[in-house]
Amino acid sequence: MLENYYDLAKSDEFERLFGSLRIGENPTPRHNQYFVMHWDFSMVASHGDTRAIEQALHDHINVCVQGFIDRYREHLPQVSPINPANALASFHTLVNAVNRTPYKLYLFIDEYDNFANEVMAAQLGGKDRYATLVHGEGILKTLFKAIKALSSGQGLDRIFITGVSPVVMSDISSGYNVAKDISFRPEYHDLCGFHAGEVAGVLGEIGEECGLADTQVAEALAMMRTFYNGYRFGYAAGPLLYNPTLALYFLDEYRRDCAYPRKILDDNLAMDRNRIEYIARLPHGNELVTRTLDPTDSILIDELANRFGVEDMLTATRDQPFLVSLMYYLGILTFADSDAMGDLKLRIPNLVIRRLEALLRLFGMAEGVDDGSQVSALGREPRGPIIEPIGIGRASVVSDVDGLHGSDDRRVTVRVRPVQPDAPVVEDQAAASEIRRAVDDVAVHLLGRGGNGVAPFFKSH
Repeated sequence: MLENYYDLAKSDEFERLFGSLRIGENPTPRHNQYFVMHWDFSMVASHGDTRAIEQALHDHINVCVQGFIDRYREHLPQVSPINPANALASFHTLVNAVNRTPYKLYLFIDEYDNFANEVMAAQLGGKDRYATLVHGEGILKTLFKAIKALSSGQGLDRIFITGVSPVVMSDISSGYNVAKDISFRPEYHDLCGFHAGEVAGVLGEIGEECGLADTQVAEALAMMRTFYNGYRFGYAAGPLLYNPTLALYFLDEYRRDCAYPRKILDDNLAMDRNRIEYIARLPHGNELVTRTLDPTDSILIDELANRFGVEDMLTATRDQPFLVSLMYYLGILTFADSDAMGDLKLRIPNLVIRRLEALLRLFGMAEGVDDGSQVSALGREPRGPIIEPIGIGRASVVSDVDGLHGSDDRRVTVRVRPVQPDAPVVEDQAAASEIRRAVDDVAVHLLGRGGNGVAPFFKSH
């Protein structure tokens, strides 16, 4: 959107793109007045040693520089050929050429921390490679130092950066200490999510196209609300937002098949599993992941940390807010409300994220659960391997975003071992109707008699 608005090459399309919008009716003086360059660091490979990663970054920037030259050739003076071994030199040369024109450069950097986060979360040698990239004269710090220098009246006028968390920017430190974080400004709280009315409107259109009954559309909306809604981006109270990646996945499947998808969890969230695993391996991370799964335990911090690096997380004490803040930035936690003292209360936003965390706990992917034992999702004592079938159990299906209200009894076959090796197997045949296809993949609790048999989350069958 911003690229199209500011790109001088799109001036002839301004009316088509923005004419019906408020910004089109009241355009700012600088619309279509910039050269635009876009870097997407999710395209930079994060595997290999630091030299390979550096070369991948050089290659990506050089490709963008060459594309820029081809795109704006008629507006630019003669530009020297790109330097294959040094993309910073290529970019510097290009900015010098821009500075000799009537226009300035607007640089967009998407997912600025993507490949660095991948390196950071890598299980083998991640910390050393990450430190080499962001500290000292590492390529990422050097790159942002160059951007900072070129934006001081040399042709680079504006930079817009998106990313997941402030960790990498904090570790770059003085390399780029001129950035303003606008993500918590109230006017942007709904920039990265869908409102309930927007989702309901699209579902209604799909229902008409597919000839579905109103009750079917309402059921699909309830399903999306339970699994995808629940995010609040900003300190102020406001409507909860839907995860756009998951909502679009659901709506695409629903439009294509005229039925909601069997798989509620989009495969694109595999990345989130890696991030939860990374947090669990950090000091006190395993404990925090376990606490987030307990609906009776409140996650409270006085405020989100916005300047912290990897070393801060590795040396943090239990009561410091770094890990909780990182879980917020990663979308694992979201704002709930504030307590009487003004501290922020955070919670898991919806069942998709709860299921991700629960399955990691269940299958022993977190640190300290590598001996075949399993720590309960509710923080109780370690249990034996969850392998032995014991028949039919009574399941409580969490049915809202915070897991505090209601349950839905379903008949499910479970595989779980009792708390004590010699404890009697309990079978409860009172479970109600067969579990619906739509919640076949939901995380549930197994409730044993006497209140002592609460097992971790598991996948129903």
